[in-house]
Amino acid sequence: MIGNGGQYIHGTDPDEQKRLSVLNDLLNDASLTSMNIQEGSRILDVGSGLGQFTRMMARAAGTDGTVIGIERDSEQIKEAARQARIAGDGALVEFRTGDAVGLPLRDDEWGTFDIAHARFLLEHVPDPLAVVRSMVGAVKIGGRVVLEDDDHDVMRLWPELPVADRLWRTYADTYRRVGNDPFVGRRLVALLHEAGASPRQNRWLPFSSCAGHPLFKTFMANFAGVISSARQTIISSSAWSDEEFDHALTAIEEWSRRPDAALWYGTFWAEGVRRELGR
Repeated sequence: MIGNGGQYIHGTDPDEQKRLSVLNDLLNDASLTSMNIQEGSRILDVGSGLGQFTRMMARAAGTDGTVIGIERDSEQIKEAARQARIAGDGALVEFRTGDAVGLPLRDDEWGTFDIAHARFLLEHVPDPLAVVRSMVGAVKIGGRVVLEDDDHDVMRLWPELPVADRLWRTYADTYRRVGNDPFVGRRLVALLHEAGASPRQNRWLPFSSCAGHPLFKTFMANFAGVISSARQTIISSSAWSDEEFDHALTAIEEWSRRPDAALWYGTFWAEGVRRELGR
C-alpha cells in the first residue's frame, strides 16, 4: 500500500503477488509471536496488502475479535479477498479500500482499536510520520501501535559479491529518487514518539539463511524477486543497463549455489502505546 504520493515500485502483477505470498510465509510466525495478540482484540492493519498476516492476526484475536484491513491498491484487495475465500477465512476480516493517512474509519471507530499495525508500509510513503499519527489516533488510550519495516542498509552476503552489493545500493537509491525511505526501519521508535505514542519495545526480527538450509533457495528467490520487480524503475532512473542488470541477477543465482553462501537481513520492529491526552 502507498499513500499521498508515495510510490510502490514493485508493481502488483501475478509474479509480484506470488513473491509477496511467499514472503508472508517466511515472516508471519515471527511477527505474530512478537505481537502477543489477546483474544477479543480490535485490530487495524494498515497497508494490509494480500491480507495473509491480517487473517493470521484475526485468528489469534478469535471470534470475539474485530480485524479491519486497510489497503489502497484495488488489485491487492481483490487478491486478498480471493485468498481469504479459498482459505475459508472470508468472515474473519473486513477489508476496506483507503489511504494510510485518510483512514476509512467511521467517526465512532476512531480511538477504539487495541492495536494498529503496519508492515512494509512506511518505506513507501513520503510522510511516514503522518501515517503513524493516523494510526495513533485510531487506537484507544493505552492502545498499541506496532510498526514493522525495512532498513536496506543491513543486507549482507558472504562470501562478498560486489555486483550484488552495487545493485542493492542502487535499489535503495531508487527508493529515495521516488520519494520513499529505504532506511525508515531505524526511525520507527522516533516516529512513534513524535506521533504521540510512548515507545515500549524495539527489536529486530531476523530474515537470514545459508546454504544447506531447506529454505535457503526460497530466501534467495525472494532476494532476487525484490530486485527484479523494481527492474524498470531501477533502469529508468540509474546508470544500469538491461545487460548489466541481467549479469547481476545471473551472478546472484550462481552465488546462491555456493556451499558456503550466507545471507543476513532483518525486519525492524517497534511498538508504542498511545499516551493520555496532554501527556
